Amino acid sequence: MTARHDTPDLFALSEINGPVLRPGDPAYADEVTGFNLAALHTPDVVIGATSPDDIVTAMRWAKATDTPVAVQATGHGANFPIEKGLLINTARMTDVRIDPTTRTATIAAGAKWSHVMAAGAPHGLAGLSGTSTDAGVIGYTLGGGLPVLGRAYGYAADLVRSFQVVTPDGRLRETDPQHEPELFWALRGGKGNVGVVTSLVTELLPLPRIYGGGIYCRGEDSEALLQAWADWTRTVPDQMGSAFTILRLPPIPQIPEPLRGGFWARVAIAWPGLPAEGEALIAPLREAAPVAVDTVEVMDHAALDRIHMEPQDPLPARESCLLLRDLTPDAIGTFLEQAGPAAGAGHPLLMVEIRHMGGAMSRPSAVEDAVCSRDARYFIDSVGIMAAPPAAEAIEQATQQLYTAMAPYGTGRTMVNIHGTPGDEQDRARAWTPEVYERLRHDKAVYDPDNLLRYGHAVTPA
Repeated sequence: MTARHDTPDLFALSEINGPVLRPGDPAYADEVTGFNLAALHTPDVVIGATSPDDIVTAMRWAKATDTPVAVQATGHGANFPIEKGLLINTARMTDVRIDPTTRTATIAAGAKWSHVMAAGAPHGLAGLSGTSTDAGVIGYTLGGGLPVLGRAYGYAADLVRSFQVVTPDGRLRETDPQHEPELFWALRGGKGNVGVVTSLVTELLPLPRIYGGGIYCRGEDSEALLQAWADWTRTVPDQMGSAFTILRLPPIPQIPEPLRGGFWARVAIAWPGLPAEGEALIAPLREAAPVAVDTVEVMDHAALDRIHMEPQDPLPARESCLLLRDLTPDAIGTFLEQAGPAAGAGHPLLMVEIRHMGGAMSRPSAVEDAVCSRDARYFIDSVGIMAAPPAAEAIEQATQQLYTAMAPYGTGRTMVNIHGTPGDEQDRARAWTPEVYERLRHDKAVYDPDNLLRYGHAVTPA
């Protein structure tokens, strides 16, 4: 960065109530580190925002100094290291206010889904969380938000009623379907390309409990369970959410016995209806192959993490994804070749999963948005743990091989939240249809013509 970004120019940031840190400051490393340790950020300046005013001040400073800006709450989606520039950490802004009369929540920029669940539980209300409630609400929702109960209720973005957002010109704006509707459109599915969201208002669901968990078979029985699950997904009602997963779990204390260190095939279940109906529906899966572990049960909605059992501690991860048109016999065979028993016990990917899409996620939102995954019937994603350079190389190779092999069965598009490390413009554009991408580029030119918000999965201004 140029000399005008040196310490004297930070004077304007002295109005910020939270910390303002530079490399070498004692708390700098903690402030820039997120959940995904594979993305090690090294910004010139990081601020710990405590309010919308702090973000307004930071954005006005960035505009005046032509400093690029990135935003992080929990860092679950940090697939790209931030170098130089300004990082706004919103993790201190965790306020959640529930209105039980309107069944809505006002959620601050750094709040996690666990905060929303805890606030809504006394009222029997819940939000459309993904597979981990440790993830931040805002970043997840800006990318559309793929909920565990998406087939029943749609995308998280579908339930948003309004945003409060600071655009790159330093203005604090309120946007909803009636006020700046184009900005409202771009924020729901366009990721963080047009502003820094300070809070949102979203609808909640009257869901105190759900029927969910996992049916685990030995990895050697992957084919039988996958074939049965694929056939089963064509018959189940829209309310049934599920995913087929192949897991190669390391022998570490964070993973409970008897799953620790094992090779498993799992079907994860999420059913919001009557437990007896859910139990009857999943009976064919329990008969498809010998069941080694069965955790499906009635649970409080706030305990949703027990369904997918995702890691709760920060780790260095490489993830990627692809939307699938269908799950044909050829697609199943290719998937098993790449990730099943034939791939070997030493296959480097921790998790390879196929999610059942469709249902409410296939229907247009009541208010138009930028989510472009409604035509997919299935969705494949993968995670590898980048523990050391040799492992990182093996994970990268296995990831590339998997998605090259599965590409003939895909729509050609990805989901922005799980896209993985963004490549060139052509690669980043795969998260949207060409029409939506061009519309986002024009909105970017209106709200961020200087491309200050250029980190991560960025859209190029038209």
